[in-house]
Amino acid sequence: MSIKVSIVEDNQTVRQSLAEILDSTPGFRLGDACASGEDALQCLLNNPPDVVLMDINLPRLSGVQCVRELKRCLPKTQFIMLTIEDDSQRVFESLQAGATGYLLKNVPPERILAAVEEVHRGGSPMSSQIARMLVQTFQSGDSATEREMNLTKRESEILRLLTRGYRSKEVAGELAIGVQTVHTHLRNIYEKLHVRSRAEAVARFLGG
Repeated sequence: MSIKVSIVEDNQTVRQSLAEILDSTPGFRLGDACASGEDALQCLLNNPPDVVLMDINLPRLSGVQCVRELKRCLPKTQFIMLTIEDDSQRVFESLQAGATGYLLKNVPPERILAAVEEVHRGGSPMSSQIARMLVQTFQSGDSATEREMNLTKRESEILRLLTRGYRSKEVAGELAIGVQTVHTHLRNIYEKLHVRSRAEAVARFLGG
């Protein structure tokens, strides 16, 4: 069964390009292609997709705010944030809002399609740049932070390897586990952050 994907992107060229890729690739089905967060709130609630590609820097209602609103009503829909830069503050805000995937906009089309498939299977896709940036915020060596998040031993091992520059495939090889398992552990970590998030905790993770 094909994966239904909606797009929320204010740049018309990018939006049309993504729509064409999804519409022309077997296994994918294009849902709504919205130019704003406001349009997305109207369209997606009436026509729920499996996955949403969400621009993080939308005008007026931001991508983060849009995800927060939509996730409450569409808990089964997965959101992949598309970013143009490594912005740790916005990425963490997106995690809190309920997003589960992150990619830089300059990745090739096949990587975006693979990310949609991955998040639909339960993984947490992201570019290597975003992955490393995220886990570096945990690199303070503060075991209390890890205890607060209830990280498992395996989750801690994965985070520490990633902060040393390992990519997901290299982590999988080092720990003799599958790449998908690495992504699943990462997703669990993000879910723990989301569940236990408090203003003070987020400030702590961001070094504030």
